[in-house]
Amino acid sequence: MDSPTIIEKLDNYRGKIMTILHRASAEFLGTFWLVFGGCGSAVLSAAFPEVGIGLLGVSFAFGLTVLTMAYAIGHISGCHLNPAVSIGLWVGGRFSAKELAPYIAAQVAGAIVGAGVLYLIASGKAGFDAVSSGFAANGYGEHSPGQYGMFSALVAELVLTFMFLMIILGATDGRAPAGFAPIAIGLGLTLIHLIGIPVDNLSVNPARSTGPALFVGGWALAQLWLFWLAPIAGAWLAGKAYRCLGANK
Repeated sequence: MDSPTIIEKLDNYRGKIMTILHRASAEFLGTFWLVFGGCGSAVLSAAFPEVGIGLLGVSFAFGLTVLTMAYAIGHISGCHLNPAVSIGLWVGGRFSAKELAPYIAAQVAGAIVGAGVLYLIASGKAGFDAVSSGFAANGYGEHSPGQYGMFSALVAELVLTFMFLMIILGATDGRAPAGFAPIAIGLGLTLIHLIGIPVDNLSVNPARSTGPALFVGGWALAQLWLFWLAPIAGAWLAGKAYRCLGANK
């Protein structure tokens, strides 16, 4: 068989670049929707006088963003929307290390743009201030909704991210019932928000934390390290655990 020509090699390389661009673009769009929809529900609707959606509504909003995007872009990029998810899937043997960097870059960019669009809308209200309102940023200590300290936030983020990745890895396993993964993952994200919002506004997603933190600045950026470290650690542990738990015997 003849070896590929230079033109054929270039076409193949160009095809691979276009494929990752399409997938990264899908991740950008999906993460934009997650931050705009989830954080937007917290900033615009949660405490609206008399008819606010409260913590329950915000929890469902985050779950619904993932559920809807899983059906919209899951067949394109896998619908990670979260650097911790991409890393957990890589550790679990479900994702290529070569695609980690473009995925994470797209997710963070999508989160920043989502927070930016939300800021443009929220700033149209008289008296709005991202710093004083918190702008759905994640935080601990005096910036925790329930005044929980750093250790509580660290444990909550690690454990809840671990469980979220276990749900994702299990629901997307080839042996799981087909077609139901988005429902399980969306409801899983809803559940962990119901648990974790009082602790630190819940992250389990470094990109989601980064977007609002850039607009709040100050304390939000100073505490951002925890919302990268703990979710990634939890996802890494879950990837390792599922490889043992879900291994074919």
